[in-house]
Formats: sequence, C-alpha cells, structure tokens
Amino acid sequence: MNTLGVDLGTSELKALVMGADGAVLATAHAPLTWRQPHPGWAEQDAMDWWQATVAACAQLKASAPDSLAAVRAIGLSGQMHGATLLDAADTVLRPCILWNDTRSAAQCETLTRDCPQLHAIAGNLAMPGFTAPKLAWVREHEPEVFRRVASVLLPKDWLRLQLTGTKVSEMSDAAGTLWLDVAQRDWSDVLLAATGLTRAHMPSLIEGPQVSGTLTADAARARWG
Repeated sequence: MNTLGVDLGTSELKALVMGADGAVLATAHAPLTWRQPHPGWAEQDAMDWWQATVAACAQLKASAPDSLAAVRAIGLSGQMHGATLLDAADTVLRPCILWNDTRSAAQCETLTRDCPQLHAIAGNLAMPGFTAPKLAWVREHEPEVFRRVASVLLPKDWLRLQLTGTKVSEMSDAAGTLWLDVAQRDWSDVLLAATGLTRAHMPSLIEGPQVSGTLTADAARARWG
C-alpha cells in the first residue's frame, strides 16, 4: 500500500508517493504565486492550489504510474493561518489572506483589548499572522463579504474539501487560528464571538492521525484521470 503526500506551501505545492516501508517512490512539484495588492498584504487564489494539485498528480502519473495506482491513503500538510472564506454554496468569496499578511495589526489590538480571555484560552498572543484578526479585518473593511461568510477554512483544509467533500481541520492547525480553546481541544465560543462568528462557521476538529474523509469519485478522476 502506497501513500500520497501533498504539501501545500506558499510558493510551491509538493507531492510524493511513499511506499509502505517509508521509501520515497516519486516526487512532483507545482509552482504557486501570491499577490501583494497593497504593502503588507499577501493573497492567493484558492483555485490555484487545486490546479497545482492536479498538475503535481499528473507529473506523478507520468513518472510513476504504477506507484500512483497503488496509493491507498493521502496525507495533507500545508501553510497555516490563511483565511479562505466560503459562502453557503462553498464558493470562495475572495482571495485567501495568507499567513504573512500584516494588514490586521489594528484588529489585533482591538481583540486583545475587548477579549481579555484571549491569551488564556488560545495560548497565543494576537498577531496579524493568525486567522481570527484577518476575519476581524474583513468584518470591518469588507462587510458585504463578511455577511456572506458561511465557512472559514485554512488553505490545507480547503484542499481537503476539494478532495473529500468534508470540512475538517486538525488541532495543531486550529491552534493557529486564535479560535481554539487549546485546553479543551475545541472551538471557543467566546473567541469566535469576538470576531462575529460561531462554531457553525468552523470545520469539524480531529486529531492529526485520524482519518478525515474519503476521496470522492470526482476528485479521483481529476487527479488520476
């Protein structure tokens, strides 16, 4: 049984096929670009991640078709903290605000002032790299977008949605949103409310080694052809 590993980076998506003994059987890479529409901003289109995934899998199919055909599990890793905003139909509402975007510095100050429990619950200081301040910025500066937000996913978790149709995140990534109660290992209603959200906007939570979904037939066709 082989495993497909997919790592969604900021500048490149990397994929590999690994054998049951841990040996790397094939690798592939697909470049990604990000935009800086204003100083301190950093954004990326979610669809570029999917296109890069398909491209990387096409490379693997060309170079190691038998190894790819023997894949029975997929592991995901990727860039943290990015805010991928979806509407009720799971359509992406705006380019993802990336981990290295600093536009929400003022919102960090507001969250720290208005939510004194933040540090104790989240185990982190409020910094622009985290996800929650990004949503506070959208709420303030793009209210028409914020009103349509039905789900917030990290980049890797959006890619998981395309693969499996499930909205799931794991604890270490969730801890980087500033919405996780790290002691309870669950979303914090208090921290979500501080940015105008509820747990209905959040994906389900699992531990890192748990199975999060099953590859859909459509995703399999797109990736393997």
